[in-house]
Order: sequence, then C-alpha cells, then structure tokens
Amino acid sequence: MGKLVVLKLDGDLELGVRVTLEIGEDGKRPSIETSGHLPANLEIAKVIDEWRSTYCSLGSARLKAKKIIYDGSISQRRDECQNKACELRSHLNHWLKSESFWRIREKWLKHLMPNEEVRVLIRTASMQLEKIPWHLWDLLDLDYTKAEVALSLPELEQVTRLQTSTYRHKINILAVLGDKTDINVDEDCELLKKLPNATTTFLTQPQRDRINDQLWNQPWNILFFAGHSKSEGETGRIYINDKDSLTIADLKYALRNAVTNGLQLAIFNSCDGLGLARELQDLHIPQIIVMREPVPDLVAQAFLKHFLAAFSSGVSLYIAVRTAREKLQGLEDKFPGASWLPIICENPVAIPMTWPKPLIKSNSSLLIRGLLMSVMLTISVLGVRQMGRLQTWELQAYDQLMRSRPQEKQDPRLLIITVTEEDFQLPEQKERRGSLSELALTRLLEKLAHLEPKAIGLDIYHDQPSQRNQASLATRLKTDDKLFAICKVQELTKERPGISAPLGVTVERQGFSDIIPDSDHVLRRHLLAMQPADVTSPCTARYALNAQLAFHYLEAKGISAKYTDSGDLQLGKVIFKRLQPQMGGYQQADTRGYQMLLNYRSVQGSPGEIAPKVTLTDVLKGKVNPEQVKDRIVLIGTTAQSFRDYSPTPYMTGQGFSEEIPGVVLQAQMVSQLVSAVMDGRPLISVLPVWGEVLWVWSWSVVGGAFAAAGSVAIAASDRSRLYLVLAAGGVLGVLYAFCLILFYQGIWVPLVPSALVLVATGGTVAIYLFSQQSNDN
Repeated sequence: MGKLVVLKLDGDLELGVRVTLEIGEDGKRPSIETSGHLPANLEIAKVIDEWRSTYCSLGSARLKAKKIIYDGSISQRRDECQNKACELRSHLNHWLKSESFWRIREKWLKHLMPNEEVRVLIRTASMQLEKIPWHLWDLLDLDYTKAEVALSLPELEQVTRLQTSTYRHKINILAVLGDKTDINVDEDCELLKKLPNATTTFLTQPQRDRINDQLWNQPWNILFFAGHSKSEGETGRIYINDKDSLTIADLKYALRNAVTNGLQLAIFNSCDGLGLARELQDLHIPQIIVMREPVPDLVAQAFLKHFLAAFSSGVSLYIAVRTAREKLQGLEDKFPGASWLPIICENPVAIPMTWPKPLIKSNSSLLIRGLLMSVMLTISVLGVRQMGRLQTWELQAYDQLMRSRPQEKQDPRLLIITVTEEDFQLPEQKERRGSLSELALTRLLEKLAHLEPKAIGLDIYHDQPSQRNQASLATRLKTDDKLFAICKVQELTKERPGISAPLGVTVERQGFSDIIPDSDHVLRRHLLAMQPADVTSPCTARYALNAQLAFHYLEAKGISAKYTDSGDLQLGKVIFKRLQPQMGGYQQADTRGYQMLLNYRSVQGSPGEIAPKVTLTDVLKGKVNPEQVKDRIVLIGTTAQSFRDYSPTPYMTGQGFSEEIPGVVLQAQMVSQLVSAVMDGRPLISVLPVWGEVLWVWSWSVVGGAFAAAGSVAIAASDRSRLYLVLAAGGVLGVLYAFCLILFYQGIWVPLVPSALVLVATGGTVAIYLFSQQSNDN
C-alpha cells in the first residue's frame, strides 16, 4: 500500500497561500499533519501566462502533426516556449523553497521514502493554483519517481455506489467520439478496442439524447471522450458532433446516475479540460484525466496509447499516468510542453480504480497462478517463522510428535539410585545437611565399589562436608576415577554464585548440572558443553555430568570423543550436530554452549522409567542384585518432592499437565541418548537443511492448492455440499501429520506447523477463487 499526501492550499499568488500538509497510508486517515505558508508570488502567475500564451501560439486545438509548419517563426516560438518552461520551473522551485514552507518540505522528506508510491493531492479552490505545473517540483520530478500529482476540490463527499460484477473481471467503457473535424479519433478507437478484459461501446458523433440514454441504461466503469473541447472559466464544453456541444451541466443527472452505478474514471482526451474537471468533480466522479491545455492530435494519441498500456498491465492509475506523461517528452521537440498536459483530478475520499485481472480459463493458467500463489504464501509463512512467531506452536507440535512415538525398552546400561523421603529416616542420614549425609555417601560408595560399576555419577550437591568423615570420604572422592560429581556454573545475569563439586573431586571428573529449558519451562534441549563465562566460578567444568559419564563409559570400549573440522562433537562414527540459532522450530532461541535436541526414551508412556531404579536403603542393606550394578553407569540422585529437583518434559500426565522428572532421571535420559546413539545406532533428532525445509513446506502448499482445485471441480460436477471439501481437507492434514510422525520416528523433525498453515492457506485461497469464478460464470 502506497502513501497519500494531501496539500491543502488556501489563498492565491497575489496574497500568499496557507498550506496544510497531511501524510498517511493510502486508504486510511492521515497520521502526519503540519502547516506552512507560501508567500505571494506574482512572478509565477506572470510566467505561467507568458508560457501559456507562447504555447497556444503553436496551435489552439487538437491538431494533426502534419498541419504544423515548422518555418522560422514557428521554430522561434517553440524555442521561446521551451525557455519560458525552464523559467517557470526555476521560479516554482525557488518559491517552494521559501523559509515559511520549509517545515512542509522537512515533514515530506522525513516520512516519505523515495521508492514509495505516493499520490499527491493538491486541494484548492483557486483555479490560478490549479494551473501551476506542480509536477515540476524538484521533489516530485527528481527524487520521488513513483509520485504523481492530482487536483482536487476542497469539499469532500462519499458517494454510495452499487457493486457491479462487471468491474470484478471485466470493465465497461462508454466511448464518446465527438466532433472530429481536422482531427483523427480513429486511432483512439483502435486503442480502446484492443484493451484486455474490457467491453467498449462506441458512440460516434452522437446526439445528446443518445449519450443521456446510454448513461442511464447500464452501468459503466469508464467514460471516455475524444474530440474538441474547451474551458470557459470554471466550466467546460465538449463538441459531440459537427453541430452540437454540451456542458457537463447538460448531462448532470445522467452522470450522477452513472456514478451511483459504478462509474470510476472519466478520460477526456481533448483540449483545455480543467473546466470540465471542475464540473465533473462536483458530481463526485472518483478520478478524471484531462489535458490542462490545448493538445496536439499526435500527443493525445500517444498519451492514450502509453496510459492504456500501463494501466491495463496492472500498475496503479497514478503510475500509469506518470509513465505515459513522461513518455511524451519524446515529442517535445515538435510539441513543447507535451509532458505537462495530462493531469488527474479526483475525489479524495475515493479509492483509485485498478484494471481487473483476466479470468483464468485454461488449466495451464490456473497451474501458473496456483504455483505463484503457493510460492508467495510459502515465503510469507517462512518469513513469519524466521521472526520466531511460530516457535511456540512448533514446539507444542514437537511435543505431540514426541508423545506419539512407539514405546521403547529400558536402557540396560544404566541404574538409578534414588534418595527418597523414606531414605531421610535412615540412621546414616542423621547428620545430613542436604539430601545425603556424608556418612551415607561414604557407605554408599563403599558398597558400590564392591559391585564394580563402570561409572558413578553423583547428581547431588555436596559442597559443604562435615568434619567427622571428611578425610576418608575425601580420599575416595580424590582417588576413585570412576566417580563423577556435579557442580553448578555461576550465573552472572541472575546473580547466583554457583555451587562447587565435592571436595577432592578433580576438575577432570566434574560435570555441570546446568540445563536450558524453553520459555514454557519444558526441557527439550540437551546442553553437553559450555565455556564458563567467569573463571572465578566455583564450577569451571566444561562438560555436563551426563557427557562425562558417557565419555568414560565409551572410552572403556575404545571410543574417544573428538571434534570434527566444523566443530561438531564426534563419538565413534556418530556426529552430534549442535543446535544453531535458527534451526528447525527454533528460530529465536539462545543456543550458546554446545546444545542439541534431547531425544527422550519413553518406557510405558513415561520418560521417568528409562532405567531400573533402586533406593539408597536397598543399596545400604545389600538388597541389590550385583548384576544390576556390574559394568553399568550408576547415577545417584534425589527424587524426594521436598527438594523439587524436577524438570517439565514434553510428555503429559493423566491430568493434562506436563510430566516432570527428577534431575537424576533427566541425567539418565541424556547419558542414554549419547551412549545409545553410538552403541545402538539409536537416531538423534535432526532437522532438514534450510533448502530442504523450504522445499518441504512449499510442496505442502502445492498439495493444498492442487487438492482445493480438484475438490472444487468435483463439488461443482456432483453438486455436493462444500462441507465435503472441509472434511477432506481434514484428511489431508491427517496425512501431513502421519508423514511428519513417520519421519520423526527416524529422527527427522520436519516443519509441521508451517506446512499445515501453507496447506490450509493455499487450499483455502484457491478454493475461494474457484468458487467465486463459478459464481460469476453462473
């Protein structure tokens, strides 16, 4: 949508002009308004009169080019006319740079971009100001190449018009070819006959009653006149045949009826039309195109040719007039001032008409239109997606896909030792400060040492040991190379100091516990590594606890962690692609550190059952089968509700809430993801490359358009209710979901929400278009 600029001019060149500037979106109320003043300038009035006098001496009517004899005197007058034109341009721009007008110019430059399409309305009651060639203003002529001037009267009135079906796909033109003495209107006639999507009725040198009857009897979108005309003060006269002439007042009631029935545009391709425009504006015709001065025959024909070619191609009326007007400059060596002649006069409250697009009749045309529509809708949806506006919906769809997958078995390589509320009552827990006392931890590690686990992960903070057992526990923590403990990195932005690992655990066996939930607090990402921002943090571990456990377990099997040339982690043959700032459904996520999507293992419909569990009591009392521990990765953590170490997951409880799992189970999920990918080939969750996602979304847009086209044809042929199309569309959406789910089984997260949006949008648009076509044809 372009901009509308209104310049309200109150005054004249003798006393000065008060100016009000309004700027706004076309079709809306103005958002900018300011005022200024132009000083009196009789010199401009004088130069305009001199230019007009010189121009009119070259010929006073719509003339044939062959009738102009270019002898010395004509050549001299032509040069004089060109000189007066340059003088007028200079005076005008000097006047428009007056200090009292500078605020208007500043507002214009601030709020209008040079590449914007701008309608500039000069609203004034002064005929003197209307005669100024405003298009010579340097802002319009040089800087704003998509701006065009129109004249308008100060009074506003909205006229109610009937909706005519002819304007939607084909326009009706009433062409009045008047007195053609010494001029050639046949060229105008041929140009009108060749117009696309238009039906033209010609009245050649008609009588008054015939014009009157035609204006009353059917709706017209365009009224065209070619012939002789002239202005008489603020009125105009047209010569309809070689004997009769009319003023606009003579057709007042018929024209008013035509406006009510949909008349949008009047074109008077004849001489001296400002007087005609005045009277036509009083009848509230939306747009009027006239010639401000006498027009040579060749200029009139050239303007009509260029204007109709541009306007019927789909550009706006304003751009079409400017294009045609500027092309007339090629004739100014023979007809000085040719590019000054065409001017638009309009009703400011009316929206300029546009040329209707052709009906699509052939299958090939429909295919091209549908493909272009699908491309535009795909680009629009992907643009909105890139801005992050679809991220919430996409993550919810991701959760649904996660929950819809088949169930898996427990990971046999893991064992989770939980510290429950009941475990707090053990005698060994009397001196506990957190979930696990130093004595209980010491005895737990002694028990596990005899059961020979492959690795032990302590998912419990233990940064403040007591004095009684500090030496014995510290020795074990320092020497047991199977033991890994957590710490928490200092969060500077939240002013949290962080938590250190248990005393004695070397940095090489420390792993951070930090996680990155999404904005809805659901945990979907796996943070493997990060570089602590502050070296003074009590936790400087580079890898997560789960990563340390997985690395240790795989190292024992001869598989070492390394990084590819592109910076991705590689374990064996598996490369763990890191999450990028705009990847899949994540378009506005913080991806600092080494993150990847967390592929939960769901057992019996819950991610909490990923591995066998035993309690602290079971281990301390020797109730654990040694086979449950030997060569396994053992994770120790609390599940007590009082500690609230829980994180929401994509899975749902029976009450419809997000299922939360304890931190130790979450660590087990992450360890399992790493080890299972390497040892079992269990898929990681990946996304398509950008080009692949674009192609995927666009393909569903094409499917939606093709389905709507086929469905519309079927409904029209069988006379069934359109409800069938809606129900079938639901089936297509089901197919889309099934494809997305199957690919998700394989670890590929394809865009579901964007695909559904373009499928519905394209299908709906195509269906509405075809149904409207069918209605018009009927």
